[in-house]
Amino acid sequence: MNGWRLSRIVRRRLARAALVTVGIFTAGALHAAPLHGYGADATHTSVSGLSSGAFMAAQFDVAWSKHLVGAGIVAGGPFYCAGLFPPANPASAAQTHCMNPTGDTGPRAQDALAAARKFAGERRIDDVSGLASQRIYVFSGTQDHVVATRVVAQVPLFYKLAGAPDDHIRYVDNVAAGHGLITDNSANTRCTLSQAPFINNCGFKQSQDILRWIYGTLNAPTVAPGGNLLGFDQRPFDPDNKASLGPTGYVYVPTGCAQAGSACRIHVAFHGCLQNAQKIGDLYARSTDYNEIAESNHIIILYPQVATSTKNPLGCWDFWGYTSSDPQKPDFYSKSAPQIAAVMRMIERLSDPAH
Repeated sequence: MNGWRLSRIVRRRLARAALVTVGIFTAGALHAAPLHGYGADATHTSVSGLSSGAFMAAQFDVAWSKHLVGAGIVAGGPFYCAGLFPPANPASAAQTHCMNPTGDTGPRAQDALAAARKFAGERRIDDVSGLASQRIYVFSGTQDHVVATRVVAQVPLFYKLAGAPDDHIRYVDNVAAGHGLITDNSANTRCTLSQAPFINNCGFKQSQDILRWIYGTLNAPTVAPGGNLLGFDQRPFDPDNKASLGPTGYVYVPTGCAQAGSACRIHVAFHGCLQNAQKIGDLYARSTDYNEIAESNHIIILYPQVATSTKNPLGCWDFWGYTSSDPQKPDFYSKSAPQIAAVMRMIERLSDPAH
């Protein structure tokens, strides 16, 4: 199975929400500008994501654990979740065991860690010892019926088993939130709901909590100039056209980071299903509160965008193998996986000297 053949239940939970969106947005200009180098300090890179973006953030963080400092996982499961259930096809496991498992069929943190150690031994990912210094934020809403709390709960356990101390892990599972990234904006979806665009008003700014947890004390958020959110051409970062990226990605560059010698940090924010540029334009990049705290703390926020396609109709990040050349042995978890490799090239570009 090359694509994610969604069950009726999963399709209803996610795709139903698309019917209430106002319209379908296009992904920026036909020919977006190139992504520039800003001399960023890649040794202080972190990631976060919602839903499929949370699964991707977990994959990316484990794959490059020696290079990253932390991750925020919102409504997502542990590393390699879709591959933990042989002989089940990963595409099938992704929509069942990794979302709402029945009985005792959910993922187990110890199995995910065993897989990570195996892949590290094969040099497909970094050594898992890099996870011991990570700072990890994990969230599951009590009203989230898309990705069950029992799945999300394996994420903090995975990092603990990998050596991360308890005081490096923050797990929040007591908020009556539906499936969405959390904001403090009454214009967003009501907290308890799970509907597009999956940006929910629950009275706090989750993205800023994530960045504070990963980086420690930060300056208070300030105004984020609209002109600092830029569209860029993603095509050069997927030269073999395997990653199923949209034509345009977004990046927020704080005012101070545009100056040579600024050495800003980098945070990658992965959108969830039905949140890519084809569905909601730059809404995820504009309205999830990352940019305000990034502006006052010299953190570049990278918002890569995956494309909607016949293999991936909901515009989800690949955590089951739809970009893999061999569907029977998908490599979605590895450094060389098309999407993981493409996003790392973007990080490397941001680290290039400013000019």
